[in-house]
Amino acid sequence: MNREDSEQKDGFVHENGVTYFSKRTERRILFVLTMAMMLWGVVECTRGFF
Repeated sequence: MNREDSEQKDGFVHENGVTYFSKRTERRILFVLTMAMMLWGVVECTRGFF
């Protein structure tokens, strides 16, 4: 089983001290982090109103 096969099953592989992500997994992680930052910004903006 090579790295490409593992990526398709797990989404990420850690070998030789390096973690490899599939493109789909990387996009999901970045999307979640973006949504978290947007939510944090909304909370900080509305905090001044209350």
